[in-house]
Amino acid sequence: MRLGFLTACLPGLSLDEIAAWAAEHDYHALEVATWPVGSRDSAAAHLDVARFGEADANRVRALFDRHGLELSAFAYYENNLHPDDHRRAEIAAHVRHNIDAAALLGVPYVGTFVGRDPGRTVKENTALAEKELPQLVDYAGERDVKIIIENCLMADWHPDGYPGNLAYSPELWEWMFSLGLYLNYNPSHLIWQGIDPVEALRPYVDHIPHARATDTQLDPVRRNRHGVFGKSIERDDPWDNSWWPHRIPGSGDVDWRHIADSVERDGPWDNDWWRHRIPGLGDIDWRRIVDTLYEGGFTGVLSVEHEDPVWSGDEEKVKDGLRIAHRTLRPLILT
Repeated sequence: MRLGFLTACLPGLSLDEIAAWAAEHDYHALEVATWPVGSRDSAAAHLDVARFGEADANRVRALFDRHGLELSAFAYYENNLHPDDHRRAEIAAHVRHNIDAAALLGVPYVGTFVGRDPGRTVKENTALAEKELPQLVDYAGERDVKIIIENCLMADWHPDGYPGNLAYSPELWEWMFSLGLYLNYNPSHLIWQGIDPVEALRPYVDHIPHARATDTQLDPVRRNRHGVFGKSIERDDPWDNSWWPHRIPGSGDVDWRHIADSVERDGPWDNDWWRHRIPGLGDIDWRRIVDTLYEGGFTGVLSVEHEDPVWSGDEEKVKDGLRIAHRTLRPLILT
């Protein structure tokens, strides 16, 4: 197992700058963001895979060799079941660009989402996926690349905040494995659904070639007002999920479950009852996660995805968050 991070948290830096910093701070791998250049403010494009040739591959290969790093996967997470046919075709085309660039560079994995058409039922969406996704799986397989799917719910893709990516539970993992897809496992999206991230992981390690390290901090007192899926009538923003925050694993020693003193408050809990955190600052037991990965024979990269609102806002705070994640996870990993 190696420790890496997803480059999307540093969109203003070049890949050369990120690689130098990662090597200096004892990271061993990078999961590289590959959204289309200029596509949207919230994404990063650290490689232009749409115009990626042999000279680019040689340059990137030399960069990673120089710093002793592994390029673990390409990351292009979009809705492959988008309700607009034209947009869906654009997304599929860029997935293919990622696959072509990955094959040229020898990168084994391209990450994306299954997605969802919010106007269709889950059953109708699975039928749509069974039509659309095998084409991409075959295209990747012919180039010795695997497509990995992260189990993020993408609630902002649904107008009422319900799951917008059909990969959010083990039941759906088994279905997507049948299509030839693999899992980029992320425990942070399980814990707030009430799914034990360790028990969910245990049976499927052999379908998980790559994993994410994002933590989640819960405030169940806030959940009592809106329920698991967050605000309904009071939901003005599709990103307003109501009760959880993401954190970097291992960064928190405060038990928020016992100090939640108000259902309505301002600040970093504006999304109400959960938030993403840096590993160690949330409620996930990373010792058990890493141990279960080892027990199942996992030999891939554990990639920190930095979405922590506390350790965000500028480049130095993001880097501090990555340092916290490293301090939490590195002692658990044998290399």
